[in-house]
Amino acid sequence: MKYRILFYGLLGVAMEIVWTGGGSMLRGDYSLRGVSYIWMFPIYGAAFLLEPVHESIRGLRWPARGMIWALVIFTMEFASGLVIKMAVGRIPWDYSGHSPYSVGGLIRLDYAPVWFVVGLLFEQAHEFLKKLLR
Repeated sequence: MKYRILFYGLLGVAMEIVWTGGGSMLRGDYSLRGVSYIWMFPIYGAAFLLEPVHESIRGLRWPARGMIWALVIFTMEFASGLVIKMAVGRIPWDYSGHSPYSVGGLIRLDYAPVWFVVGLLFEQAHEFLKKLLR
């Protein structure tokens, strides 16, 4: 389990840094400065809990799986953001004022296509990790 948490935690943080670096470029900062938060490592590491979901939806066509992943990721993002907000009074990724599709600053519904794709990529990462750990 510790290797799974480490793998998903590092992969998630790396993806977030690339995502935020790309966002900085779109805002005119060509240094491609990407950021993450210490809170994100355990949140991404918790993706090992999603492996059974992958196994149970494996037989579905990719559009259905992608929609399931978007819903699952929204749920995890909302729940983890709520826990962090209750613990420290704010969330590191507060979307308030950044999108009309923000729900309580915790999730952005306009990220659904991103989470759709990330979920399908997670399946590939899970398969890779299963082979690696055999």
